[in-house]
Amino acid sequence: MTQKISGAKTKAKLEPKPDRKGRRRRSRELALQGLYQWFVAGGTVQAIEKQLHETREFLKTDEEYFSDLIQGTLTNLTELEKHIQPYLDRPIKELSPVEFSVLLLSTYELASHPEIPYRVIINEAVVLAKIYGGTDGHKYVNGVLDKLATQLRAEEVALQV
Repeated sequence: MTQKISGAKTKAKLEPKPDRKGRRRRSRELALQGLYQWFVAGGTVQAIEKQLHETREFLKTDEEYFSDLIQGTLTNLTELEKHIQPYLDRPIKELSPVEFSVLLLSTYELASHPEIPYRVIINEAVVLAKIYGGTDGHKYVNGVLDKLATQLRAEEVALQV
């Protein structure tokens, strides 16, 4: 019996895992990378977008959604910052570039994509913050976006309560 169990484990390890990431999540990841690059190294939106288009990962994205995310976020940067700042416990400049980028990206989605449920946007932001951010950055992102959703999606939030 032990041999069968061992054999089953070995066989399971050899089978490829299914790709569970959706095209939209990959678009968000790539847009997050672009925003991070923009904040840390600078450059134009067009140059960063072109560079990301050339990556292997880009083939697995929703190209239109990716472009909307990165261009929409950077085009509306000042307005998005105004939405976020009241829910922060510190100045924006003191946030890590990853957490700030996740907050900007998610705020843009909350404001510009009402067809996507706010809970989905927050969940995706938390996942990105867990993967790319600091140890407890995802908790901070979750708290800020929960409060922000009550402002940007008041009717939808009220229906969920």
